[in-house]
Amino acid sequence: MKRKLNKKKVAGTIAVLAVLLMVLIRACSNSSEPAGKETSVKQHIFNKTDSIKTPPLLLMDYDTVVIRKKAAELDKKFKRLQRLTGFNGTVLYAEKGRVVFKKAYGWRNVRRRKDSLRLTDAFQLASVSKMFSAYAVMLLKKEGKIDYDTDISAYLPGFPYQGVTVRLLMTHRSGLPRYMSLAQSKWTNKKKPLTNDSMLMLLEKYHPDRYFEPNTGFHYCNTNYALLANITEAVSGMHFEDFIAQRIFKPLGMDSSFVYTMRHDTVVPLYVEKGVPGWYHKRWRWRRMTNDYLNGVVGDKNIYTTVEDLYKFDKSFDNFSLLPDSIIKEAFTPGSPRYWKRRDNYGFGWRIRTDMDSTVYHFGWWKGFRTFYIRDMRHHKTLIVLTNKDKGPGSANFWNIIKSDTLPLSPAVPL
Repeated sequence: MKRKLNKKKVAGTIAVLAVLLMVLIRACSNSSEPAGKETSVKQHIFNKTDSIKTPPLLLMDYDTVVIRKKAAELDKKFKRLQRLTGFNGTVLYAEKGRVVFKKAYGWRNVRRRKDSLRLTDAFQLASVSKMFSAYAVMLLKKEGKIDYDTDISAYLPGFPYQGVTVRLLMTHRSGLPRYMSLAQSKWTNKKKPLTNDSMLMLLEKYHPDRYFEPNTGFHYCNTNYALLANITEAVSGMHFEDFIAQRIFKPLGMDSSFVYTMRHDTVVPLYVEKGVPGWYHKRWRWRRMTNDYLNGVVGDKNIYTTVEDLYKFDKSFDNFSLLPDSIIKEAFTPGSPRYWKRRDNYGFGWRIRTDMDSTVYHFGWWKGFRTFYIRDMRHHKTLIVLTNKDKGPGSANFWNIIKSDTLPLSPAVPL
């Protein structure tokens, strides 16, 4: 008797599922909407003209199936990159407010292939750190403490170049010389860290020639963003690393993130002991990257974070948790006139694709780390790839992920 009862329950469940499937097929077949690239069963579920409403459970299950399929596809892609290019790092991909895929591949100790990487491991962001420096300035702008178009000598008395504004620093239109080249010849003791204050001192003392007059051209230069850290300190009265921790990391819950600094070191340590170590390839073997006196300068680099923490930062641009839309949108506004030789433009800490609608990004490379961060704001896609090798797959592999078909998902949050 018990076995018969179970059979009846199973038969009843199958019947209900069959009816739901027929309803879904009928809704699709009755729609007059032409089938296009993104036309799918999911679109009919959201069509308000459909007379039959699909149960929420079926909708949820549909999203789960779509996400699992995409996750399997991405896992296969990164395993292939690991096999063909030696990819070693962590990945997070999200669409429409949903984390579709996240995973770690490879090792903390690349040479010995031991200590598996984890999603909670913090990587050096290299130049992707620049967007945090710009964000710090935007926070101070919100409070009325910084004006983008004021000469920076108002914040840094004694600065030897005239006509350089905060805006020109953020958009790389200052024409300033490279501090790294200056330090290479003038910072004689390479065992002693070069700090932001000592960098500024070198500029004031030697006053090297500019590349061009302010606002007459574009020149991507780390000096610009290192000086933003100096300005942040001068205006806020806080060390840059403390400002970033208290005003960005803490409110966003970025608990595994930090700014690496040698502020209190008199000698450059042999290695950076915090976060994941970086690796470089030389003479047929992988070697751990040693520390460098230039790592004493912050603002242009030296933020360490995880893929999950960086995604928390990413979401702050959508939910305006720290800054209003009126200030955030300037970060994604091209800072230079269009020029046929320039493929992409630059905002406040973001490169802006000119051939893709509402897509911004930044890549980084520094001392054994390579970082890739892309936001397709039109289709609500985010891809974050953090690696601790100086060699690996090229960015074309990651652009292909962003350019792939948009998933037919219901938004996790209002967009």
